[in-house]
Amino acid sequence: MTETSLPEPAEGHRPILRVVKGDLTAEELAALVAVVAARNAAAAHAATRTTPAPRSEWGHPARQVRPAHTFGPDQWRRSAFGR
Repeated sequence: MTETSLPEPAEGHRPILRVVKGDLTAEELAALVAVVAARNAAAAHAATRTTPAPRSEWGHPARQVRPAHTFGPDQWRRSAFGR
């Protein structure tokens, strides 16, 4: 594999990523850049969301509150249907 030199950043611009230890191949560096870019895109998308995600009502605490059982004829059947 041949060594490639990357151009120096323009004045006033700092590089976003910098390899300080190790020797990355071009493929490893490309994979690293792709992961960081995908995470930044996901964070930017989440930041632009104006409405919060809808909350699932399945585990809502109000579902745990049940009416008191009443006693009387045929109540075992009515308790299943909430009458």
